[in-house]
Amino acid sequence: MSALQLLLTNDDGVDAAGLAALRQVAREISSQPPIVVAPDECHSGAGHRVTTLGPLRVDLRDERIFATTGTPADCVRLALGAVAPEVDWVLAGINHGGNLGADVFMSGTVAAVREGVLHGKPGIATSHYHRKGLDPLDWNRAARWLTPIVRDLVSRPWTPGTFWNVNLPHVAAQAPDPQVVHCDLDPSPLQLRYRSEGGEYHYAGDYHQRPRVPGSDVDHCFQGAITVSLVRLY
Repeated sequence: MSALQLLLTNDDGVDAAGLAALRQVAREISSQPPIVVAPDECHSGAGHRVTTLGPLRVDLRDERIFATTGTPADCVRLALGAVAPEVDWVLAGINHGGNLGADVFMSGTVAAVREGVLHGKPGIATSHYHRKGLDPLDWNRAARWLTPIVRDLVSRPWTPGTFWNVNLPHVAAQAPDPQVVHCDLDPSPLQLRYRSEGGEYHYAGDYHQRPRVPGSDVDHCFQGAITVSLVRLY
């Protein structure tokens, strides 16, 4: 495990603070420096969109950091097909905002890991729930919480067709470290609320008031726990 080659990506962009925090985690997990292939701009909510009808530009930011014009799924496809085919695991995140329950179907962060699984690579999607009005997210603390979780997950036998989805809670700065809960994704749909203005419709759903099933990832994360969910593609 100490020599794993980790591929890191995200959907917030190559310069995002969450990706820098994930690099901290990767350096603690493996003696091999991680390879980063990430979008050059934010693709939040892009889902599993890929680029096939046009070129992808790639810029070398550092020795092992590549920025591309592609989506998160493109980043993984490009890495496995050209830039870094030797990777052992795909880690995506740490997303600025939760990817809980139904979010996994629209999340670019999750799509990146799902793309890796389709090509036979295990992966972990990591996200940090953010609630307006609370303290700013502490990315150093997030990296500290996430490191033992990732170390544990990469040490487990991998079942092809599965990946892990991890969500960190947003708690007060002085709150004790949260417990880690393994639980299922919440199957509840997001709210269908729109506001009409000048002939246009604006989504008006409240993420923090979304439906939740007791004992699900949404329920536990909103109550302050770190949630770890096993997701099956097939």
